[in-house]
Amino acid sequence: MTGPAIRVQDLMYSYGDLKAVNGISFDVQPGEILGFLGPNGAGKSTTIKMLTGQLTPKGGTAQVLGIDISADDPEMQAQIGVCFEEKNLYLNMSAKENLDFFASLYGIKNPDSIEVLRRVGLAERAGDRVSQFSKGMRQRMMISRSFINQPKVLFLDEPTDGLDPVTSAQIRRTIKEEAERGAAVLLTTHDMFEADELSDRVAFLNDGEIVALDSAENLKLKYGTRSVKVRLRDGDSVREEHIELDKEDSSARLAELTASPHLMTIHTEEATLENIFIELTGRGLKE
Repeated sequence: MTGPAIRVQDLMYSYGDLKAVNGISFDVQPGEILGFLGPNGAGKSTTIKMLTGQLTPKGGTAQVLGIDISADDPEMQAQIGVCFEEKNLYLNMSAKENLDFFASLYGIKNPDSIEVLRRVGLAERAGDRVSQFSKGMRQRMMISRSFINQPKVLFLDEPTDGLDPVTSAQIRRTIKEEAERGAAVLLTTHDMFEADELSDRVAFLNDGEIVALDSAENLKLKYGTRSVKVRLRDGDSVREEHIELDKEDSSARLAELTASPHLMTIHTEEATLENIFIELTGRGLKE
């Protein structure tokens, strides 16, 4: 197909009087990872539930692979992968049986379930019942299930929630591989490091509205301050000096400190996505 894999225009959803999603618009291209960044209750999961047919929008339009989401089209459903926070696995089946079963729902007769499990570090547990798995292992099962049909579009809702740092890094590599294969990825997270590492662009959601949408780099340049932190030996202690590079005398001061025999380290500093979100909304990402 040509054009965006996901296209959203003025999408809305409300729970009673609460506007959970309030007229948002965005698109995701094939091979792109768009990170939805925001605190709990910002509207991230509600958006994914509408795009995957679990909730009916109250307003606006959206297409996935060129097909309107209201059509409940089996062809479109067969080409998407979904990983939600809720774990709906078959606990009395083995890991491989779970994947084989879900592959059969897509009409896949000979799925390479072991290879998919290998990608999330579970190949050695392929024959074990999922009831024996920890919370983190079940999360990895959910992620592996979303890949089983080699989807053109991936919806990942907090995919590394509850995982240890090593496993989280492995899952992020796998998500990048899916994008490199050509899948469009919509990723929700409140983890600014994850969004920064994975996303080609990020959308900041706050109270159901997109307050910023751009690449992480552009957002940092727009809202951040260019500065460096210099650490120097000061007798038996260490002192730090912060220099804002856009000030008039910054070059001279930096040159002076760099030439000092007491210089220890120089580090560039930039705004984090967390800093930018707080600046735009007045609240933190984990509130």
